Amino acid sequence: MLGATGTIGRATVAALLRRGHEVVCLVRARAGVGGSLSPEDTLRLLQGAAVRFVDAADPVSLRRDGFDGERFDAVISCMASRTGAPQDAWAVDCRAHMNVLDAARRSGVGHFVLLSAICVQRPLLAFQRAKLAFERALITSGMRYSIVRPTAFFKSLSGQIERVRNGRPFLIFGDGTLTACKPISDGDLAEYIAGCLDDESRWNRILPIGGPGPAITPRQQGEALFEMLGRPARFRSVPLVLLDVVAGGLGAVGRIWPPLAEKAELARIGRYYATESMLVLDARTGLYDPDATPSTGTETLFDFYRSVLGGGRTPERGDHAVF
Repeated sequence: MLGATGTIGRATVAALLRRGHEVVCLVRARAGVGGSLSPEDTLRLLQGAAVRFVDAADPVSLRRDGFDGERFDAVISCMASRTGAPQDAWAVDCRAHMNVLDAARRSGVGHFVLLSAICVQRPLLAFQRAKLAFERALITSGMRYSIVRPTAFFKSLSGQIERVRNGRPFLIFGDGTLTACKPISDGDLAEYIAGCLDDESRWNRILPIGGPGPAITPRQQGEALFEMLGRPARFRSVPLVLLDVVAGGLGAVGRIWPPLAEKAELARIGRYYATESMLVLDARTGLYDPDATPSTGTETLFDFYRSVLGGGRTPERGDHAVF
């Protein structure tokens, strides 16, 4: 198991253990956001699973400290770049995964389950191209594969809960209906990922997946939050041109001062999510199709909102925060 210390990774480890699997987690010595987890923290976090500390960027470390000459039935990777910036994306989403694939072949692994992203359908950004490059390598490797492409995560849509609770307006792009998604919880996604090991209908397939219920827009997310708080809905529209100006300006300066080039890419990522739906893309029409986006699980985004507003824990968002 790769990426075990992230929120989805932890949920997947728990789902695998519930199903009776023997789980070995290959993790960094300093895992978590900004390396915040010590080895002791990681061991406590992943109780019930074996933990081995490796550097996925180093093929020797993966083979020696991770796979260690043993035979494994399957590899599941929830590993992903933290920021989506080009250097980070190609290092983690592609090259580190290529290292894992090579080590898996040497260890006789029969099945590779990859957590990817539904946004790779329209690849305009570096991290999407990096993910696609590894997807292609996995598909052509000859190993059985399951490539899971989820829609939006609850944690990605939780950033404005405190903002609204504190009496501020909900931020939207345009009128708040430019995009839609079928958000999926960590638990429901983890059960789906774990199920790929046994469900033959998920083998050698690319699997877009969303959570239960209809697709929802940002405006609907805001309206639901205000309704749960018993307050009239208040929105503030952010013009898309502002993102264009920021990305363009940073990109131009970044050609002279490279550190700003990465910030320009982050601005482009923000614009992408402001204008592209996280749903299945119809290749014939070029439109996103909510009806063609499969659903799974039982927990809706609005269930999650009610839980947080009722005192539940807000998920870690780390480098994925937009607002």
